[in-house]
Amino acid sequence: MNMQAKAFDTKLFKRILNYTKPYKFRYYGVILFAISLSLFAALRPYLLKKTVDEYISPQDKQGLLFYVTLMGIVLLFETLSQFYFVYWANWLGQDIIKDIRTKLFKHILTFRMKYFDNSPVGMLVTRSVSDIEQIARIFSQGLFMIFSDLLKMIMVLFFMFYMNWRLTWIVIVAMPILIYITRIFQRKMQIAFEEVRTQINNMNVFVQERVTGMKIVQLFNREDIEFKKFKEINQKHNQAWIKTILYNSIFFPIADIISSFVLAAVVLYGGFHIIDGDKFTTFGDLFSYTMFIGMLFNPLRQIADKFNEMQMGMIAANRVFDILDTNEEVQDNGTVMATHFKGAIRFENVRFSYIKEEEVLKGINLNVNPGETIAIVGATGAGKSTIINLLNRFYEIDSGTIYIDNQNINEFTLESLRKQIAIVLQDVFLFADTIHNNITLNNTKLSREEVIKAAKEIGVHKFIKSLPGDYDYDVKERGVMLSSGQRQLIAFLRAYVSNPSILILDEATSSIDTYSEELIQKATETITKGRTSIVIAHRLATIINANKIIVMDKGQIVETGSHLELINKENGFYKKLYNSQFATEVE
Repeated sequence: MNMQAKAFDTKLFKRILNYTKPYKFRYYGVILFAISLSLFAALRPYLLKKTVDEYISPQDKQGLLFYVTLMGIVLLFETLSQFYFVYWANWLGQDIIKDIRTKLFKHILTFRMKYFDNSPVGMLVTRSVSDIEQIARIFSQGLFMIFSDLLKMIMVLFFMFYMNWRLTWIVIVAMPILIYITRIFQRKMQIAFEEVRTQINNMNVFVQERVTGMKIVQLFNREDIEFKKFKEINQKHNQAWIKTILYNSIFFPIADIISSFVLAAVVLYGGFHIIDGDKFTTFGDLFSYTMFIGMLFNPLRQIADKFNEMQMGMIAANRVFDILDTNEEVQDNGTVMATHFKGAIRFENVRFSYIKEEEVLKGINLNVNPGETIAIVGATGAGKSTIINLLNRFYEIDSGTIYIDNQNINEFTLESLRKQIAIVLQDVFLFADTIHNNITLNNTKLSREEVIKAAKEIGVHKFIKSLPGDYDYDVKERGVMLSSGQRQLIAFLRAYVSNPSILILDEATSSIDTYSEELIQKATETITKGRTSIVIAHRLATIINANKIIVMDKGQIVETGSHLELINKENGFYKKLYNSQFATEVE
């Protein structure tokens, strides 16, 4: 049956089937149970005909008992075949989506930051969760169900022709009408289901962003505005689903009417022939054909619905494979294992742009000596954070070279490079987990004793012990149970226990209380001691204590020197920055 052949992507379908290879035994088992199910299902009406014609009409009680028992045995085998067919098909589908989801998540973990900058989180969540769940329905509600139904229809037609070809032709004549209506229905449903998936994606993206940014929504009194936007999106989602409901409401009653007319025609035609004494048509034929017509027409009308389930799964698979086929991985061609850095860093004429032809760094040249602490200052958008992003290879530079210990950072393996560099970001991210797990990031090589020792060294042990459950305290999603200063202290400890060769700090303290700031100051002094440190400085104390200050403006280094050297420059960038941003700290 060729339903919507143009919409059926054979190449995509073969790619999905490739995921069944590790489960060949189960895959062929499902096919075997489908065959046995169709055979036993079609055998029951035939046995009913034999029972009526050969034992009920002649009043043979012994033969009647035998055939009823035989039908019971056939029904038992049909039930067992049905059970194993459904169970194994769903089991296979779940194992396949488990493999695809694992592969997808592993692939996403390798993407460079640029991909996440341009891709909504809600979209990625939809692809990783609901779209992949839909793929399972290809096997549980689509492919195997269609195969089983087609086999059942073929088997039913075989028995029908064998029993009474005259009655069978009445059924055959009506089938093209139902097939034609089914095809129209399937086309309409495919378009409707595509719209449903689009609206689900839009809703996921919207809800994800608003829940994540709820503080901003409430802070700027945007509850009513966002609620109205949500109602619009929800309405579109509702309309998309209503369209599918409408098509179902039209199709299935029409299919039932056609089936009823065919049954009436068979009974009428067969009944007249029996009354006229036609020996080719029997009461057993009429009894069995009432079952056969249901077994033939029900799968026929449901195939469209199951084909739509399969196509929804294929649409979802196409979306998932789009991400799997996305080549956004950070190039990891390095062969040198970074075991420990002395800490010499050198940028040579480094140029970089987030957006093509809009340079953020314009030929940066920078030298950092081993063990040195440098402070980077400058206005917002000057390129300070970009420097630390490039050092960790979160982004690939457009041109130039970055060296650590006179070795091009591209020559190091990505994993070993990042192990030697720790970052404390201004926007600290904590997982919905315990303090201990957020510090170690579930690294089993770090013991509780080592974490406590490190916490004492940088002065945060007392603060952690004051929390209910201390190191086992659950900070909830994004660390909402902690203040911004406390979250930053946890981030300092996380960096410290990793024992990095190079440390990068974005030490913003604009919303931190005095006590937390004192702890952070102590932690900064401890954690930077004896290791190369790059600090995006927001605090005057850090700037003054730095070995060197790098002043940036519009993607270029405009001044370099100590605090005293730079403050004494007439009309210098640093002096203007100091007077506008840091002079109040002195006062």
